[in-house]
Amino acid sequence: MSENDAADSFHALPPPAESPPAATPAPAPARRRRTGGFGWLLLILVLAAAGYGYWRLQGIEQGHEATVQTEASTAQKLRDEVEALRRSAEASKSEAQTLRTRLDDTAKVNDSLRAQVLGLSERARLSEDAIANLAEKRLSGHDALLLNEAELLLVLAQERYALFADPAPSLAAYRLADAALAQANDAAFASVRQSVSAEIAALVALETNNPSATQQSLAQLRESLAQLPTRQRNEETDAAQTGSRFARVFGQFIRIRRDDDAGGRFGRNDPLLARALLDASLRDAQGALLVRDASRWQQALTAARAQLAHDFDGAAPEVAKARTTLDGLAKTTIAPAAPNVIGAALKELRNLRTTHSLQAAPAAEPAKPAAPAQAQGQS
Repeated sequence: MSENDAADSFHALPPPAESPPAATPAPAPARRRRTGGFGWLLLILVLAAAGYGYWRLQGIEQGHEATVQTEASTAQKLRDEVEALRRSAEASKSEAQTLRTRLDDTAKVNDSLRAQVLGLSERARLSEDAIANLAEKRLSGHDALLLNEAELLLVLAQERYALFADPAPSLAAYRLADAALAQANDAAFASVRQSVSAEIAALVALETNNPSATQQSLAQLRESLAQLPTRQRNEETDAAQTGSRFARVFGQFIRIRRDDDAGGRFGRNDPLLARALLDASLRDAQGALLVRDASRWQQALTAARAQLAHDFDGAAPEVAKARTTLDGLAKTTIAPAAPNVIGAALKELRNLRTTHSLQAAPAAEPAKPAAPAQAQGQS
């Protein structure tokens, strides 16, 4: 039964008995029309509500289906990710196993390398011992020869300077000794080279005067003797003034001459003899310079200056120049005193060689007991 029929039946019921009678039935059709319009409106609303409900129900079903599909796709993605993670975990596990295997192999290789390094260390130690033995044997041959040569050169240098006080030959000997020590393989003798260098420096400091320049000055002075004017004297007038009457009378027939060597006065009347004697004194000075004899050098120069002053004209410029040259040569030191360091390198070298010989002797003694054992093995 519809809503309109229900409304019509509701309006068709008679009124209650208590109610007063209806005044007039004329207005009934208008109420029905209003009741029918409300029913249609209510029906439209119900239909609209049903349509809206159906639409909402369809939307909910579609949303549920979309949600179900989304959940299904999400679940599929999760399953795929879980599968990928499982595969990655298995791959990581296999890689870890591979790395563990490699680490085990590396540890084994390290153990073998350690054993090889220990073996190489032992071989290196044995090689060092063998090289040390070879070095000792070589020291007994090659180095010993070089040390003997260096010691001989140091002795020659020291004795050369002690005999002739000439730094140049001693320096040459010292340099040769240093070269011989430089070729030695034993580093213990390096300190001897330092002492040799100190002695070389001391001799170089002494080599202030140039012997060749001094020799050249003496040679030039000897060459200039021919141009030196001699002093002119009249011995007859002197004898007449200082001698007796008997001497003056017989002096015309007999002449007696005397040469006094004490004052260095020679050749009073013979210029050639005076120049020869002065040249002999200068030659003696040259000989003293060659052998570095200081006392003989001074004596020769003193005699030369005395002869120059007595037998030659002191007013002449050539004689004054020669006298100045002799005074300068007299101030020259041809034999300086030996430095205190001379001989220190030789002593140090001998001490080191003695020490090495004492150290080598005990090292050779332990090899002697091996001879009885070898004899027992042979027996």
